[in-house]
Amino acid sequence: MRIIPVLDLKGGQVVRAEGGERARYRPIGTPLSSDAAPVSVARGLRTLLPFPAFYIADLDAIEKGAPDEEALESLQRMPDAPELWLDAGFAEEASLAAALARPGLRPVLGSESQDDTALIARFRDHPGLILSLDFFADGFRGPEALLSDIALWPSTVIVMTLAQVGSGAGPDFARLRKIKARAGGRAVIAAGGVRNEEDLRRLAECGIAGALMATALHGGALTPAQLARLSAL
Repeated sequence: MRIIPVLDLKGGQVVRAEGGERARYRPIGTPLSSDAAPVSVARGLRTLLPFPAFYIADLDAIEKGAPDEEALESLQRMPDAPELWLDAGFAEEASLAAALARPGLRPVLGSESQDDTALIARFRDHPGLILSLDFFADGFRGPEALLSDIALWPSTVIVMTLAQVGSGAGPDFARLRKIKARAGGRAVIAAGGVRNEEDLRRLAECGIAGALMATALHGGALTPAQLARLSAL
């Protein structure tokens, strides 16, 4: 069970996600850091466990703004630099190819950012590529073929349930089981609503390879000892 902390970036700061309603996101307040600077929050999270990877949602880039290159570079300069799983609204071949070539970076192709399946068809066999299947309150967002045609899926697939992000409602186990049953040997990663050790153990029993987490880590729902045990599952 791989636990990947989430850093949602907006305006150069880490923000607290609430149900996918990005206009409501505000700079995070957390006992793990004295401020909302990306490196400060990442360092605080690493006091719980020396996480080797972080998921970065560059919300400004996803909303077609400028990518936060300064934040990425500062995170990559950290001691024992973490691998960064980056969703920056990739929708063009040149930017995705550049991200795939960048050391220490795994670009996340979000379904919500795609107009068609051209990019995923071009790069699906690249071992560094991650696909995020994005589900909002009104359902799946993106080309329907990205959800229905599993031949398009790369080796790692995130099931992102935005409506449950930050809600404490628990993962969408039914959806995760269905997608895992279709995914074959691909690594399926849960995102949205993961609350505690029990949720993570249930995900492991479903064959889920990992989970993206933020709220439960900042809220103290998982101790360092629990995280160490879960990472060994």
